[in-house]
Amino acid sequence: MKKLLTILTAGLFALLPLSACGEADDSTLRINEVTHSIFYAPMYLADSLGYFGEEGIKIELTNGGGADKVMSAVLSGDADIGFCGPEAALYVLLGGSQDVPTVFGQLTKRDGSFLMSRKEEPNFKWEDLKGKEILAGRNGGVPAMTFEYVLKEHGFTQDEIDLNFDVSFNNMTAAFLEGTAEYCTVFEPTASELQAQGKAYIVAAVGDASGEVPYTSFIAKRSWLDKHEDTVKKFLRAIMRAIDFAMTADPEEIATYLYSQFPDTSHASIATSVVSYKRIDAWQTDMQMTEQSFERLQDIIDAAGELPSRGEFSALTDNSYARAVYQELKG
Repeated sequence: MKKLLTILTAGLFALLPLSACGEADDSTLRINEVTHSIFYAPMYLADSLGYFGEEGIKIELTNGGGADKVMSAVLSGDADIGFCGPEAALYVLLGGSQDVPTVFGQLTKRDGSFLMSRKEEPNFKWEDLKGKEILAGRNGGVPAMTFEYVLKEHGFTQDEIDLNFDVSFNNMTAAFLEGTAEYCTVFEPTASELQAQGKAYIVAAVGDASGEVPYTSFIAKRSWLDKHEDTVKKFLRAIMRAIDFAMTADPEEIATYLYSQFPDTSHASIATSVVSYKRIDAWQTDMQMTEQSFERLQDIIDAAGELPSRGEFSALTDNSYARAVYQELKG
């Protein structure tokens, strides 16, 4: 946590000259996302389906390449909205920020990775991982901490857990295919593509085992939210409509609208990924973070030894915007 706070502070001061240029007008929202993934399909659908345009707003999307960089962009004013795990805002809250980055909408409600084995295991049980080496992400990252939490929930003691943290997140799949470890966690569409090629096999969905966790959320400074209430509601309205489309439309149709966002991924792979994420119930329909899921996230971080103290749900989250929009849409 100290390392992350140092990075965030350094990033804030490094970006201050950029923020002096002023904010974009209300019709343009600058969003910095943690990574670009089909896991976040509803946000891209809101754009490709024209929902943002119907609300009179435009989206400028940039890839932060990590939650710490996303939060630095939000704190400096270089981005209006950050899209990443709420733990990044939690760390800032615990660091004593005077303008707390506030979670005002939640998109995904569970881990989106899938555990893959080198062989088919139709009768896989979590207990089968005892004594096995697993690539599950970088040490201190939420994917790795969530996976470690799942193992502990299944009765594993610390000396029975063999998680390899030496490989960076972006290089995990390549390392696995080259022979490192016996299992690896992989996001879509890579997971389904590897299985189709017979190179690895999905044996479990990590999100099914971990339960609901506020995995990725929309975050903005309190001061920005107070000045842009109408814009925030327009933004949430567009995404909620897109979530509804993603939950009800045919995966092939959804893939057609997503293809422009993922031109290097086949239409078939996009559709398969959508099926996978619909199956695990990945998206938060009303976009409101629950206190129960927030406490589970803190349990996960605490169990990994990365949380010096716990944060207050009310200090980090404002569900009022999402609640109002959801009630409006659902009558």
